Amino acid sequence: MNSSPGGLDRRRFLRGSAVAALAIFGGGALAACTSAVNQAKGGGDDNAQPVRGGTLKYGVGLDLIPANILTNTGTTPWVVGLVFESLVRYPHDKLEPQPLLAKSWTLAPDGKSIALELRDDVKFHSGRAFTSKDVEFALRTYADPKWSAQLKSTAAAITAFDTTDPHKIVLTLSQPLSNLFDLLDTVPILDSESIDQLATGDKLVGTGPFRFVSRIPNSQLVFEKNPNYWIPDRPYLDRVEFTVITDNQAQLNALKTGQIHLADAITYRDNENLGKTAGFKTIPYEGAELQTYVGANVQDPALSDVRLRQAIAYAIDRERIVAEVFRGAGYPVSLPWPKGSPAFDTTRNARYSRDLAKAKQLLSQLPKPPKLPLTYSTAYNAFEATAQIVQANLAEIGIEVELQPVENGTFVKQLIGAQFPGLWLTDHSWAQLVPSTLAVSAYPFNARKNSSHYESPAYVAASDAAWKLPQGTGPEAVQAYGALSDQLLEGLFLIEIGVRYQQGAATTKLHGFNWTKRRETLFTEAFLA
Repeated sequence: MNSSPGGLDRRRFLRGSAVAALAIFGGGALAACTSAVNQAKGGGDDNAQPVRGGTLKYGVGLDLIPANILTNTGTTPWVVGLVFESLVRYPHDKLEPQPLLAKSWTLAPDGKSIALELRDDVKFHSGRAFTSKDVEFALRTYADPKWSAQLKSTAAAITAFDTTDPHKIVLTLSQPLSNLFDLLDTVPILDSESIDQLATGDKLVGTGPFRFVSRIPNSQLVFEKNPNYWIPDRPYLDRVEFTVITDNQAQLNALKTGQIHLADAITYRDNENLGKTAGFKTIPYEGAELQTYVGANVQDPALSDVRLRQAIAYAIDRERIVAEVFRGAGYPVSLPWPKGSPAFDTTRNARYSRDLAKAKQLLSQLPKPPKLPLTYSTAYNAFEATAQIVQANLAEIGIEVELQPVENGTFVKQLIGAQFPGLWLTDHSWAQLVPSTLAVSAYPFNARKNSSHYESPAYVAASDAAWKLPQGTGPEAVQAYGALSDQLLEGLFLIEIGVRYQQGAATTKLHGFNWTKRRETLFTEAFLA
């Protein structure tokens, strides 16, 4: 699940790194690694010269839920990008890890251990030096079920930590992991001394370019420049202020009147117009695609029959949803993979193209289904608009749907706890990473425990086969992802609708804004001019 808006309608490194990249991703990964400082910047920046100082004001649609800090939901990616850092970072367009807190790494030939050389010039915001013990702590914490982190099974595959050297860590793995670098890109390095106050939101202590100052629940979060940041002369900004603005029109007005510089909940239609308006720009989060889908609780007596789920999949008008709700900023899919994924397959992706005749033929084999509940979050009008189209589509084939809007916090709890009574509608991420991550990690997809209560030994086997590969790309990986895709199409416990590009809206005074593949906002190079 992704609960962030990003353009939705709203209601309310070097040798070691090259060796490791080759081992995981094949020969294409041997391209020279670049530093975090030199990553490409988004947002259509011109050649403006950096200006030091100033306060960036960011309008966000949702408040931070501190206990969800490791879940990649809501506003957590925005906060993580400011305060915390990971060991490596993917660029937008490739699954090739670049150095961050790890300077270089070497993966063992059998794929069962990795040695990472760590930076020796990094300090936490508290002033304490970053060491290998902190990496061990972060990975162990991430694996702890109490944090509901989505890659916890991959973190749990680390069986030993050698922290003898404070600036080097060796991880021993239970098996080769095709998504090892997804984990190292995702896990934020946490401060062990303040971990008890992290879940309450009283302290957020990391190594990132900004340090947490204060929070007024449902109103504001304030961050200030980290004066001891390890990248020289960065960040440029003195301060970043998040203002919680829950209404998309209010965000638009605040941006137009100069009250904020950046907004995350402007509608796709308004973003279209802003892109044509002097003084403003739309920022597509390329490489951080999201996927909108309908989920099904297969323990429901009617939905337990895959033929009903297939009828629903054939009935949904994906093209209409992409065109009307997301204003063409995306494309229809039958599978979760975006076009840049090694798992993307054009033929498989067209499996459930709209076909009302097939849908009706499948339904003719079944008893008339009862009215089906369709739950969605009230956080975004786009979810409601999509749910209404799905409701109308299913009515065309004789399936009655009752829309059940719920508050966003409740929706996330239902998703994680697998508590939806029938159908639900939302979006997910993670498909833009190594494909095995989706099947062994994400709440909706996890082969061993998912939001649909779907169980299949064949799906578990296909997921594990993709997960235990020594490489995340290449012919063997593509073959494994084909088998995984076939299981998703056959089981159909999740019905994909479309890939969408998340968007931000900003004044053209903002330059150097960037993001990660998980939409974590990066202001290291950002400035106002």
